[in-house]
Amino acid sequence: MRPIALMFAALTILAGAGKAHAQFFDSRGYQSDAPSFFGGGGASPIPRATVDYPTNYAPGTIVVNTAERRLYLVLANGQALRYGIGVGRDGFRWSGVHRISAKKEWPSWTPPSQMLHRRPDLPRHMNGGIENPLGARAMYLGSTLYRIHGSNEPETIGQAVSSGCFRMTNDDVTDLYNRVSVGATVVVKN
Repeated sequence: MRPIALMFAALTILAGAGKAHAQFFDSRGYQSDAPSFFGGGGASPIPRATVDYPTNYAPGTIVVNTAERRLYLVLANGQALRYGIGVGRDGFRWSGVHRISAKKEWPSWTPPSQMLHRRPDLPRHMNGGIENPLGARAMYLGSTLYRIHGSNEPETIGQAVSSGCFRMTNDDVTDLYNRVSVGATVVVKN
């Protein structure tokens, strides 16, 4: 009986911690704000890795390579963090340079009118949460409708399935979110 009482006491303390910030680690040892077992975040079918990446882009720049279905966060010394992403399906791919204009945790989602025209079955609005298709984090790209966001469908990483946004697992998008700031440059290449 005593171990059960201790467990409930520990849970009560954790629940009452208010604004305490828990940290979790995924199966690869990367720090995350959320355990990988919720929200469909899970491990990416394309593992995150530090890679050689000689470039003239400044550290902190995000380079999206839609043909490779990879996102690179440029680091110092000719390296980058490489993440697997889901990209826009045929007819929804684009290229250009934008800046991150906003960052949101567990963002709500209001499908744009163009999407609702194609898919009238979609909800008109969804509050943030584990069922929301934007996942755990979203980084908004300029004044466009596009985002780099999490996904509750990690099996779509590496595929061309979106309406122009870039999907990541919740674990990976949380990692990227914690590394970049509003104003960071995002270069999208086809």
